[in-house]
Amino acid sequence: MKNSVKLLTLLIAALAFVTINTAMTQKEGEPWVIPAKYKSMKSTIKAGDPSINSTGKELYNQHCRSCHGTKGLGDGPKARNLKTSTGDFSSKAFQDQADGEIYYQSFVGRDEMPNFEKKIADEGDRWAVVYYIRTMKK
Repeated sequence: MKNSVKLLTLLIAALAFVTINTAMTQKEGEPWVIPAKYKSMKSTIKAGDPSINSTGKELYNQHCRSCHGTKGLGDGPKARNLKTSTGDFSSKAFQDQADGEIYYQSFVGRDEMPNFEKKIADEGDRWAVVYYIRTMKK
């Protein structure tokens, strides 16, 4: 009898664990709908300047790393609390996007991705973050 109760308790605990973990699994979001003006948008700064890379990295670490992770893999500490995937910046599909598309996703946002237009108000700083994200290739 005691073994049956223990077994039943173990099965209920295992079922609860599987159910909770399944419910917490992130889902891929719907494809982004990016306005045409952003798809053709060009940077207002020149890439390659070491100070731009430094600024981009600093701002990324301050505002983005907690969800997107240090290497942009979508594995930041806050990512597990989100309903949708934070994506993988190192993926070919992500890196194949135009700079303006990355800009739109990074600063205009949608759903769980907040709008950062006020937090990173300087246009040059925004492009520095886009260029830094571009360094996260596989």
